[in-house]
Amino acid sequence: MNATATATAAAVAAPAPLPAAGAAAPEARTVPVAGTATATATVTASLALRTKLTPTVPVLRAATAALWRPDGLRERYVHYLTAMHRLVRASVPLLLRAAERCAAEPEDPAARRLAAYCLRHAEEERDHDAWLLDDLAAAGAGPAAVPHPIVVELAGAQYYRIEHEHPVALLGYIAVLEGNAPGPRLADRLAEVTGLPDGAFRTLREHAELDGGHLDDLYRVFDALAPSPARQTAVAVSALHTANLLTRLFLSLAEDNGGHP
Repeated sequence: MNATATATAAAVAAPAPLPAAGAAAPEARTVPVAGTATATATVTASLALRTKLTPTVPVLRAATAALWRPDGLRERYVHYLTAMHRLVRASVPLLLRAAERCAAEPEDPAARRLAAYCLRHAEEERDHDAWLLDDLAAAGAGPAAVPHPIVVELAGAQYYRIEHEHPVALLGYIAVLEGNAPGPRLADRLAEVTGLPDGAFRTLREHAELDGGHLDDLYRVFDALAPSPARQTAVAVSALHTANLLTRLFLSLAEDNGGHP
């Protein structure tokens, strides 16, 4: 799970994957086709989510453009690393708690499938916060003593949703963070502008390779869950809230002092 983003946000309207074998049929709706009889088009849960996230793309793109502008980038990048360390260290605990909450619903096949995904993804995300500590050390800095307030909002909202709504809402959070992964050339460009050593960019490089596959896996799982309209809404609200907070975080870090709002 990662919140590193480039000025070119990930496309959110790619073709949706098919549900896993044995999953319930995806939601379908009927749409008119010009000059023909009415046709049936399939709208999967993942495609509906990506469509709802489409308006957030230009907003996040503008925020990341401000974040990565050249002037003052060295100091700003260090502040970015400290914020991301605090955010990423929450990833595994969130996933494990979601899996625990799913285990409390043993009669729900969707809950069992979601728990399996959360446990698998927790292992994929394990120790990524340590990567950020290594990046900070290479940049001559250390972790923040106090987390950025928006980081607290980002992770804290998910704890609330897991405990008081449904663990499936966490998928919206993950979709936004991993849907805005770093581009393959971002680390090289930042290294050139900041003059920081290559060791300060491991997390960016790793997530440029990993997050696309993680996002595809998430959407496959979401479709296979065959979520009810209420659960689709919970995921969409979580995703839109996350996109708003992530934009606010990037804009805050883009300020000249890179400090807290």
